[in-house]
Amino acid sequence: MENQKNGVSKKVTMASLLVALGIIYGDIGTSPLYVLKAIVGQREIEETLIFGGISCIFWTLVIQTSIKYIWLTLKADNEGEGGIFSLYALVRRYGGWLTIPTILGATTLLADGIITPPISVASAVEGLANVEGMAHIPTVPIVIVILSLLFFFQRFGTQKVGTVFGPVMVIWFSMLLILGMSQIVHYPSVIQAISPHYAYDLLVKYPHGFWLLGAVFLATTGAEALYSDLGHCGSKNIRITWGFVKLCLLANYMGQAAWLMHQGGVTLDDRNPFYEIMPEWFLIPGIAIATAATIIASQALISGSYTLISEAMNLNFWPRVSVRQPSETKGQIYIPSVNNILWAGCILMILYFKSSSHMEAAYGFSITIAMMMTTILLAFFLLYKLKWNKYLVYGVLMVFSVVEISFFIANVAKIKERWMFLFFELFIFLVMYVWFYARKINNRFTRFTDLGKYAPQIRELSEDDVIPKFATHLIYLTKANHRHEIEEKIIRSIFAKKPKRADVYWFVHINRTNHPYTLTYDVTELVDDKIIKINIHVGFRIQPRTELYFKKIVQDLVSNKELNLHIRPDGSSKYNNEPDFKFVVIEKFLSVENEFVLREGLLLNSYFFLKRLGQSDEKAFGLDKSDVAIEQIPLVYQPVNHISLSRINH
Repeated sequence: MENQKNGVSKKVTMASLLVALGIIYGDIGTSPLYVLKAIVGQREIEETLIFGGISCIFWTLVIQTSIKYIWLTLKADNEGEGGIFSLYALVRRYGGWLTIPTILGATTLLADGIITPPISVASAVEGLANVEGMAHIPTVPIVIVILSLLFFFQRFGTQKVGTVFGPVMVIWFSMLLILGMSQIVHYPSVIQAISPHYAYDLLVKYPHGFWLLGAVFLATTGAEALYSDLGHCGSKNIRITWGFVKLCLLANYMGQAAWLMHQGGVTLDDRNPFYEIMPEWFLIPGIAIATAATIIASQALISGSYTLISEAMNLNFWPRVSVRQPSETKGQIYIPSVNNILWAGCILMILYFKSSSHMEAAYGFSITIAMMMTTILLAFFLLYKLKWNKYLVYGVLMVFSVVEISFFIANVAKIKERWMFLFFELFIFLVMYVWFYARKINNRFTRFTDLGKYAPQIRELSEDDVIPKFATHLIYLTKANHRHEIEEKIIRSIFAKKPKRADVYWFVHINRTNHPYTLTYDVTELVDDKIIKINIHVGFRIQPRTELYFKKIVQDLVSNKELNLHIRPDGSSKYNNEPDFKFVVIEKFLSVENEFVLREGLLLNSYFFLKRLGQSDEKAFGLDKSDVAIEQIPLVYQPVNHISLSRINH
C-alpha cells in the first residue's frame, strides 16, 4: 500500500501536473482577486505605494513560498505525506513541548478553512458589480447559496468533479497571465518594481507603510496548503507546476499595478483592479471562471480540514468522530461534524462581514501563526532528520522568523476586526490541548503486567466446564506495546466477579505508526490455540477497522494451519460452524472518589465530557455492536484522603 502510494506521488506526467494545478493552488492562485485592492484601499495612488506593494508581493512569494515551502518544507516527506501533523510525527521524539506548536498550527489551519471560502467566493461574485445593469445586485445571497451547495455535496464525494479541477485551473492561470500581460505592455516599467528597494521605501518611508504587510501577506496565504497536499501530488509535481503558477501570479499582479499607474484616477474608489483590467466583453466569462476557481480553492481547504481532523484523531489530538468514505478513491474522506462546523462558520462570516473588502481586514492573522509553528517544526526536521549544520539551521530559522514575525505584528492590528473569530480558535485549541494532555494523565494510570504468569490460570479457566462459556473467541483491545504485556484491568476483567470463560483469548493492540499508510500485523502465541497476542500496525492516515482486520488475520492463521478453530462441545457448531467472536471494550469513567487540584480537575472533567460527545470506542475501532461487550471501570486519580466521618454511640 505504501509503495503504491509513493509510486503514484513521485511519478511526473501531464495528468499528475494537471492534478497538482487543480488541488494545490486554489487558495494562493485566487489571491489576485483581492490582494492589490487591499493594499491600495482608499490611499492615493502613487509609485511608492504601487511599486512598493508589487515588490513586497514578489519577495514574499520568493522567500515564503518558493524558498520555505517549495524548496525546504517539501523535503519533510513522511512516506509521501505532508502537513503539520505529518511533520510533527517526524520530529516529536526530539521535544515533548513540540505538541504546543503543533496544536497551534493545526488550530489556525482549521480557522483558515472558515475564512478562505467566503472571502474567495465573495471576491469573485462581487465582479458582477462591474457588469452593466448589475451594479446593485445583492451578492451575499449568491455567495451563501454557492457555499451551501458546496458543503451539501461533500457527502457524495468529489472524485467525479475532481477530474475537471485541473483543466479549470489551467484556464484560470492562463487568464491571469494574459490579462496581466495585456496591461504590462502599456506600462512595461512596472517590471522594475521587483527591485527590493521599492519594498524598503514602502515599509520604511511611506506613512504607516509597515502595516500594509497585513495586506501583502494575503498573497501567500495558500502556501501552507502546498505542504498539506503533498500526499495528493508529490513534491516533483508541486515544484514543476509552481514555476508556471508563480509566473502567472506575478504577471497578473504587475498587470493590475500597470493599470493602476495609468488609469488616471487619484484613488481606487472601491474599484477592483482585477476586474478593471478585463475587457468589458469578457466580464461575464471572467467572473464565471473566477467563481469556478474560488469554488475549487474552497473545496481544497474543506478536504484539507477533513484530513487534518482525521490525522488529529489518529495521533490523539481530537475526540473520535464519525468518518465516512464517500467513494473508492483512496484517502478521500468525509467528516459530517467538521462539514457542519465549517458550513456554519462560513455562513456566519459572510453574514457578519457582508463583503470581501471587510473580510480582507480580518484575513491573514491565523495563517501567520500556522506558518510560524511550521517554521519551528521545520527547524527540528532540518537539524535532527536531515542533519544540517546547526548554525545553518539557526540562520534559516532567523530569516523566516524575521519575515513571519513582521507579518504577525502587522496582522495583530486586525484583531479588532476579528475578535469574535478568536473564540472559534480558542475552542479548537482547547479541545486539542485537553484531549492530548488528559489522555496522557489517563494513560499514567494504566498498569501493565506480564501476561505469561497468568497463562496457567487462563488455561485452567478455559477448561473449567462448571463455568458458563462467555464466548468461543474472547478478544480484548489492549494498549500494551510489548508482546508479553497486558493491562491489569484486562486480567481483572477476565477473572473478577463472573469469570469470562472462552476457548481462545485474543489480545489485540492497535499500534499507530509515524508513517501514514502502514497496515501490517504480527502474531505471538503464548499458549497454542489458547492465548494469542496480535499487534496491528496502522498508519496515522488510515481509519482503523479492527474487527475486519481481526477476522482477516484469523482466516490467514487457519489457512496457514497455525490456528485450530474449536468444535463446540455442546454440539451447537453442528448447526452453525461460524466462530463466536466477542470483543470486550473497557471504558473508564471519572470516579466520585476523586479530589482534584484545579488543572487536573479541569483537564479530566473536560476530557470525559468530550468523550461522551464523541464517537463510542466500538465505532471508533470499527467494531459491530452485536459483537461487543462494554465494561465500565472507575478512574481514581486523586482519592479523597480526609473524610470527617465519626460514629455516634447510643
